[in-house]
Amino acid sequence: MGEEKQDHVDRILAQWRRERPDLDVEPMGILGRLKRLGTHLGREVEAVLLKHGLSTSAFDVLATLRRSGAPHRLSPGELLEMTMVSSGTMTNRIDQLEKSGFVERIVNPDDRRSVLIALTDKGLATVEAAVDAHVANQRRLTANLSAADKTELDRLLRKFLSDFE
Repeated sequence: MGEEKQDHVDRILAQWRRERPDLDVEPMGILGRLKRLGTHLGREVEAVLLKHGLSTSAFDVLATLRRSGAPHRLSPGELLEMTMVSSGTMTNRIDQLEKSGFVERIVNPDDRRSVLIALTDKGLATVEAAVDAHVANQRRLTANLSAADKTELDRLLRKFLSDFE
């Protein structure tokens, strides 16, 4: 292992290697670390967003609307495509965000039979503050990686993810 500190996954792999030396557990290490890292990062992200009164799922919708550009409105179908959730889940998220005053349903000016989901002034102000804090938090969470490490990790994760997308 060299000079690197052992982590929880190393201990699990050592147990499997002891008990089942016939198994190639290298992939288990990679996937186990990704899972554990996702859990740790998810907690850190959630803590910052909660300070702005948002869950990660609410932030996901608001951030999607914000990054779509002015006038910050999308159809429910467009939101579905960009957030990878079911239509029922998206309807529930929109309902909750509407109750909180972050979004509103407006008649689509191009097709009066449909609606668009639009950020309200409150929603825009909230997501602006939350995204600033979110990006600062992401910077903090990756601070122990060098610029070269970040580039290489991003390249490897993109390669790994491409098989699924």
